Amino acid sequence: MDSPPVDVDLALVGGGGAASLVLAALDRHGVRDVRIAVVDPVHRRGQDRTWAFWDQPGNDLDELLSASWSRVEVVTPDLHRTLDLTPLRYAMLRSGPIYERAAEAERRLAVTRILASAGRVDDDGERVLVRTGDGRPLLRTRWLLDSRPRPPRRPGRTNWLQHFRGWWLTADRPIFDPARAVLMDFRTPQPTRGVSFGYVLPVDSRYALVEYTEFSPDLLSGAAYDAALAGYRDLLGLDPARLTVTEVENGVIPMTDGPFEARPSPRVVRLGTAGGATRPSTGFTFSAMHRQAEQVASAVADGRPPVPAPAYPHRHLWMDAVALRALDAGLVDGPDFFGRLFDRNPASRVLRFLDGHTTVAEDLAVMRSTRLQPMVTATVADAAGRLRDRLAPARRPAWAVPPPVVGSASPGAERADPDR
Repeated sequence: MDSPPVDVDLALVGGGGAASLVLAALDRHGVRDVRIAVVDPVHRRGQDRTWAFWDQPGNDLDELLSASWSRVEVVTPDLHRTLDLTPLRYAMLRSGPIYERAAEAERRLAVTRILASAGRVDDDGERVLVRTGDGRPLLRTRWLLDSRPRPPRRPGRTNWLQHFRGWWLTADRPIFDPARAVLMDFRTPQPTRGVSFGYVLPVDSRYALVEYTEFSPDLLSGAAYDAALAGYRDLLGLDPARLTVTEVENGVIPMTDGPFEARPSPRVVRLGTAGGATRPSTGFTFSAMHRQAEQVASAVADGRPPVPAPAYPHRHLWMDAVALRALDAGLVDGPDFFGRLFDRNPASRVLRFLDGHTTVAEDLAVMRSTRLQPMVTATVADAAGRLRDRLAPARRPAWAVPPPVVGSASPGAERADPDR
């Protein structure tokens, strides 16, 4: 005979970065006497991913950071820029401290952890019933926060990926400058369709994450990522005989103008990439996940529905759609596009724009940084694409996971949603 479902007030399906940030925020906001459950077949621990992001110093993440930088470099084939990010910083956070803080929060919040894969989700408007993959009742909750990966509500007109491989390198002598990070180095060979760059995040003079990243429609083979990384290492003038690769990181993040459905039913709220936290034009996710967690926790502490605000303004998502189309169609050169943004704007404005925190006047300044004619062409094409989408039957991008049927959710734990 099946056991009755666990009854709670708030449930989190998926136990990765998004859920961990929510748990820590609930604890920090003093939430008590709320029955909480986490459903995930894996209890996350240790260093399984790295996030990089920009913010202002003096928040709850300070003591968890592996490193941070107020000065970064953006390099194109014709220019080497050193940018002062003040009053912002570029920061690196590994997953271990986040998982540890979440585990401490679980104990103080008396969270029920269910080591299982969630399947179908039924929301009757009052309670949400979560079932296992084979349909057995698993959990019943007043509110469900779901961070499992989902495809967009409709396919995007442009569907790219941010995909990357990074090597954690230990050197036998001081070779890195811990005072500066390389944010984007576009001297890497550029793909036929897409943008590539390397970057360097030094923790100290002998230890750094060196990574190769592409924005493009298709993934590479493992050998191709390694070859690209070796080429970038050589470009930096690093002697492989003096280096040891201690860890390898990989990631794939959607870059699409397809809209993600953050509120699929009255009492189901999606977080992370599934909830729209990934910036379509860059793949950055962590800052928006952190904002979502703070908003959810504040709402629960005040007795309000745990529904965060949209991650980015609608006008920014439109600008991202135009930029993606321009890059995908080859109307603009990727290194030139990003280089002009940093050349013609204060670095802090560009970073605040990418986080969705700029004013309309600042947005116009960012738009004026780009080449006019290609962006006008992309804007017209985007408008035509939106019209076609209204008239044509739905399509799904090849990279999307199978969509859930109405009232249900596909089995599986939260996928890694690394934010660079």
